[in-house]
Parts: sequence; structure tokens; C-alpha cells
Amino acid sequence: MFPTPRISLALLALLALLASLAVVFDFYSSPAIAPVLPAKSVQPVMSRYDSPAAAEHHAQAARSVGCGVVTVSDTRTAADDRSGDLIAELLAAAGHAVAARSIVPDEPSAVAALVRELAARPEIAAILLTGGTGVAPRDQTPEAVAALFTKELPGFGELFRVLSYQEIGAAAMLSRACAGMVDRTVVFLMPGSTAGVRLAMERLIVPELGHLVKLAAKS
Repeated sequence: MFPTPRISLALLALLALLASLAVVFDFYSSPAIAPVLPAKSVQPVMSRYDSPAAAEHHAQAARSVGCGVVTVSDTRTAADDRSGDLIAELLAAAGHAVAARSIVPDEPSAVAALVRELAARPEIAAILLTGGTGVAPRDQTPEAVAALFTKELPGFGELFRVLSYQEIGAAAMLSRACAGMVDRTVVFLMPGSTAGVRLAMERLIVPELGHLVKLAAKS
């Protein structure tokens, strides 16, 4: 059976309409014809170093900090104290002054006495110790110095172990690096290895030392 003429005409009209729409769609979807929409502006993610608050804090940081550098070791001498040398070198490169430098044996009483002496000196605002932060029997620097802390700075040890884990894996848990304040003097305890010292100094201590000392002076 063939469709009636009325149905055939309606069908032809519908097909013609669909064909017209297809032509119009193809025309406007062509790359040369399609309207160019303005791209959405993407705001860069602001890091803490770019934020106005961080910039203000660091602008007020102490430009040069007087520091005491202490190497805790039974075997190191001035001739082979590479970790102490590295601390002094990185401090000087950042514009800070090494006001005192010592090597002390792994004896808690001797370490504590030296830290007390350095903290009492007005020209020293920060004390940086290297060595004795592991788990060996003679590693007793945290016990010797933490007893002197009037405030703890747990973020230093936490961040140091996170950064260490990224480099050495689970062995990072063996480090007992820590920091605190003896009255208004900031004290950092770092590992005895040069790799550990470099990590702590470059990633944590040097970027914040001036800011931290400035805040500590207000306490």
C-alpha cells in the first residue's frame, strides 16, 4: 500500500526541514565560523611565599641573626667538623653571623651547660646543634637540651621527618631532631650527617630563622 499524497507531502516537508537544520548546524559549528568565547581567566594558586600576610611577616624578619653553632660528637675535631662547617656556611650565605662555635662531647651535662651559656649571651639569638639526635646509646642531645626548653617548637621535628621520609623512606623515623626556645633564644637540634644538616637548614631553618627570632624577641 502506498501512502496518500497528503502524507507524502507532509513527510517531504519534514525531511526538507531536517536537512535545512543540518546545514545550519554544520555552518555554525565550523571552526572558521563558530564564535570564539572569551577564555575564563585562571587565577594562579598563591603560595604561602606570595601571600600578603607572609610577605609582611618576612619583611619584618630580622635581617641578621647572631647564632651559636654546636657540634655534639665524641670524635669530631675542628679539622673534620663538616656538619658544623656546613651550618656556618649556610648561615653566612643567608646574611647571619656565627657569634660562637663549639664542639662538645656526647655528655648530657656538658651539652646542657654549653646551651645555657650560649643562651645567656645577648648577641646570640639562635643556637644550632648538630649530632646526637639518633637512637644510639650515646645519642642524648634531645634529652640534654629539651629539659631546658621553655617552649617547644614541634613543627620543626615533624616537618623535618616528613622531608626526610621523602628522601630516605622509613629510616626517617629514627631521627629525633627537634627545636624549642630557651627563654628568648631559639634552639634547633639537627642530625650529625651533612645530608641531614643541609635538609634542615635549606628547607626549614634558613627560610624562617629571621622571622622566628623576631617573634621570639617579643615573647
